[in-house]
Amino acid sequence: MQGKAVVEVENLRKSYGSIVAVDSVSFQVNQGEIFGMVGPNGAGKTTTIECIEGLRQPDGGAIRVLGLEPRRDAHALRPLTGVQLQESALHDRLRVWEALDLFASFYPRVGAWDHLLERLGLAEVRNIHFAKLSGGQKQRLFVALALVNDPDLVFLDELTTGLDPQARRGVWELIADIRNRGKTVFLTTHFMEEAERLCDRVAILDHGRIVALDSPEALVRGLGRGVRVVFAADPGLDLQPLRSLPSVTHVEVIGDRVVVSGREDRLVVDVVNALSAVGCRFRDLRTEQPTLEDVFLSLTGRAMRE
Repeated sequence: MQGKAVVEVENLRKSYGSIVAVDSVSFQVNQGEIFGMVGPNGAGKTTTIECIEGLRQPDGGAIRVLGLEPRRDAHALRPLTGVQLQESALHDRLRVWEALDLFASFYPRVGAWDHLLERLGLAEVRNIHFAKLSGGQKQRLFVALALVNDPDLVFLDELTTGLDPQARRGVWELIADIRNRGKTVFLTTHFMEEAERLCDRVAILDHGRIVALDSPEALVRGLGRGVRVVFAADPGLDLQPLRSLPSVTHVEVIGDRVVVSGREDRLVVDVVNALSAVGCRFRDLRTEQPTLEDVFLSLTGRAMRE
């Protein structure tokens, strides 16, 4: 069960010259939840999380992390938190196990980092120098370093960027396990599937402002869209029979694909029957549920971008 707020942000502001990176952002993260901040690159996610971590000085607003002020109380806060930055580096000659052993020596409380090697697929490269690791292996090592002190609160900034699908899902399982042990996770990502799979609540950030904040399910439900049926058909298809169906709310053509939106209970059957009745040959028919990306597009008018 989620508990009290462990991160409290009120009216956070940060600018770089004339560029407003974070514009009066307020929210809280509760104990025992995975809280996600999503949005395209340049939305202000990294600036926000780095202000909360105490790595950047905000221009205004108030921040409390585990009851402490991040910059003033940095020494007391550091053993209680773990941080994986969006961009990090280690000495080229440092071996994987040496990096974990070194970071473990910084903290009075240390988790079982041998277990992290196994969970993150690093056991076979434990004696390899940092410079010899692949990009994905380096990213997994930085996740391990963020968890080596068994933190109460862990910050993960674009944690699975550069990982292959198998490694990404392995990291997802590890993060879910962390939450299940009563820890709190604050992550930023622009992978919508990652946010939907992991997060209890999601804040959508765009142009430095939070444009929506709720559970992924509630955000998608609030979009008010049902299922979509997508298929390819020969050119010149008369769309009127589809538009006249009671279960259909919208029909559009995108390239060589026809997209039919409507109510989930009858839509697929009605569309297939209507196409069969007019003798239309269709291909690659599939159904699609609304996603967080649809929510983002609806709120901002722009698709997610890398």
